[in-house]
Formats: sequence, structure tokens, C-alpha cells
Amino acid sequence: MDLQELISLAFEALKRNIVRTLLTMLGIIIGIASVITIISLGEGSTQSIVSQISAFGANVLTVSPGKSQRTGHGGGGGTTSTVTTLTSDDAEAVDKLYEVETVSRIMSKTFTITANSESSSVQVTGADASYGEIQGNKYLSGSFFDEGDVIGASKDIVLGDQVVEDLFGEGAEQFVIGETVRVDGRVFQVVGVVSDNSGAVVPITTAQGFLIGQTHLDSISVAVIDVELIDKVTEDIEILLMDNHGIDDPELIDFGVRSSQAFVETISSVTGTLTALLSGIAAISLLVGGIGIMNIMLVTVTERTKEIGLLKAVGAKNQSILVQFLIEAVVLTFSGGFVGIVLGAGLAFVASNMMSIPFVIRLSSVLLSFGVSVGVGILFGYYPAKKAAKLSPIDALRYE
Repeated sequence: MDLQELISLAFEALKRNIVRTLLTMLGIIIGIASVITIISLGEGSTQSIVSQISAFGANVLTVSPGKSQRTGHGGGGGTTSTVTTLTSDDAEAVDKLYEVETVSRIMSKTFTITANSESSSVQVTGADASYGEIQGNKYLSGSFFDEGDVIGASKDIVLGDQVVEDLFGEGAEQFVIGETVRVDGRVFQVVGVVSDNSGAVVPITTAQGFLIGQTHLDSISVAVIDVELIDKVTEDIEILLMDNHGIDDPELIDFGVRSSQAFVETISSVTGTLTALLSGIAAISLLVGGIGIMNIMLVTVTERTKEIGLLKAVGAKNQSILVQFLIEAVVLTFSGGFVGIVLGAGLAFVASNMMSIPFVIRLSSVLLSFGVSVGVGILFGYYPAKKAAKLSPIDALRYE
């Protein structure tokens, strides 16, 4: 018997009991669809987060203070207090480094902004005029405040488009320039609107003087003249600030310096691990589906014992019987894999749109799914196929 005949016999056998065939495929369909959906959503989430972080620019460093430290005496525990070690003097010192293009001091706090009887809870950031350049903001109208506004501690404010929509309504970006809003009861004039943003920015001196009312900084954004100098500038900043803070031991530094790329690598690593973990859990259903195929194939061998005996009586070899039953198992899993991929891609597309993340389907995932499908068919179909091939033709013909 040639391969074409064996394939034809395999399809005829599967069509004879179409309901059982479909139910057998169901485990593979669910498993493949789950894996495809999870991998797609995992990679889409990673891309979304990475794109947001990358918006700061690959040449941007962020200097942050230490988060907390223990206070008190003895072994009795003490209390936890916020470290407030970054100052404007630190920012000025960093700005003098040769490889640094520009620096922005940053502090932020959540306030209620009101306008036209509408209000919105917004994170208000105090920053220097260079902050807009470092962020790479896209302006829908107006512009960022300038250095004169920072020196004069003006009451200018740059709003995100989502804040404008909350306060002034949809499509208000073009006419909101010059309008006033109240931040914690204080009047500010809108000078710019940036896209894809839900916050607000005011001059750092305004934030320090009376809005937030603190002298220490929450962070310092540093734009480096060349991305290739990121590592060197990171080291220079650490040495400089250790000297400023009177620290000799690197283990005792009260600040951290991180690049956008470092954040990207961290996020990618975390999301990749979670995706792999969830995919592994989803792949368990593939194992269940494979066991289901083996059980059904064993039942099929029993039901078709006489058919096997007739095939052997007319000259079919053991290898031909083995291949026929393997083909049936592979067809089951291959078909289930194809349906699972289509279903998984559809679910991923719908879920991606609902979650507002990129829809990502990689060819490697599809090929891997097909490979796994065929592998499951061969792995779990081999034992029933071998059992069928070893049946004695005389015993098979006598089987009742």
C-alpha cells in the first residue's frame, strides 16, 4: 500500500465517526488556542509598556533618590521614612558634565484640577523648561513653558489631552490655550496641550515655591548627547553625587541611576517570564488532549480489529498499518492545531483591542504550534498504532 492509499483510508476512518473525531480534536484546539492567545497578549503588553518607556528616549537617564531608610536606635526596629537626598544643587552639578545635553529637575504630586465646574484628579509635575524636550512630547496646541517662566515661577501649566477632555470636553484641545484652570484652588493659565498624556506640568520653581512646597527632588531627568555614552555618564553621575553627598562606600549610596533601556530590559524580562509561565500552564491542556487522542485511538483499534485483520489478509504489512493509524492521529492533532491557531488569533485580536495593546502574532509561535500539534499526534498515536500493527491477522479475523 502506498502513502496515498494510507492517507485516503485514514480520512475515511475519521469521517465514519465525525462527532467523535471533533470531540477528540477539542482538547488540542483549546490547548493551542490558549497558548497562541497568551503569547500574543504577553508580547502585545510588552510592546505597549516598552513603547511608553522608550518615549523618554534611549539617551535619557533617570536619577532617583533612595526609597526608604530605617531610623531609630537599637534593635527595636524604628520607623521607615522617605529619603529626600536629591536637591537642585545635584541637578546643577550633573548638568555641568561634558557628555550631558540637558537636565530637568522633577517633583510631582496629585492634585484636583477644576475648570468650568468640572474637576479631575491629576498628577501635577514640577519640571524645568527642558523637560518637554527630554520627554519628546507631541503638542496638539500651544507649547511648553520657557526658561523665563521657570525663573519667574509663572503660573503656566501644560495639560495632557485626557485632562483637557475631562475638564473642557472632547475636541477642546485647539481652543483651550489661554484658558484658566485651578490647581488646589490656585489659578493657572494653560499654555500647551500634549497628546497621549493624563497629567499636567508646571514650572519647577512654582511647584517648589507654593504648589507642592518641597525643596528636595523626586528625580532628575538627564539627556545624554550620545546614547553610546550612557554607561560612562551613569558612572560619572554616581561618582559626582557620591562626592556631593559625602559618601565613600558604594554600598551606602542614597540614589540610583537608571536608563530607559534598563527599564525596557527589566520589563521585557518580567513580562517574558510571566508569558512563559502562563503558556506552560495552558500547554497542560495539550497534554490532556494528547491523552484523549491515545484513548480514542485505542478504542478505535479495538473497534476495527476485524478491519485490520482483513487488511493483513490481503497483504498489508505491519508498517502500513502502523503508518495508517499514525496518519489518523496526526490528522486529528494537525486539524485541531490549525483550528486552535485561528481561534487563538481571533481571541487575541479581540482581547488586544479591548485592552488597547498592540495585536502581535509571530510566525515562530504559529510554526511552534503546528510542530507541537504534529508531535502530540505522533507521540500519543504511536502506541495505539503499534498495537494495531502487531495484531495477528487470524486472531483479528476471529475477533467478535
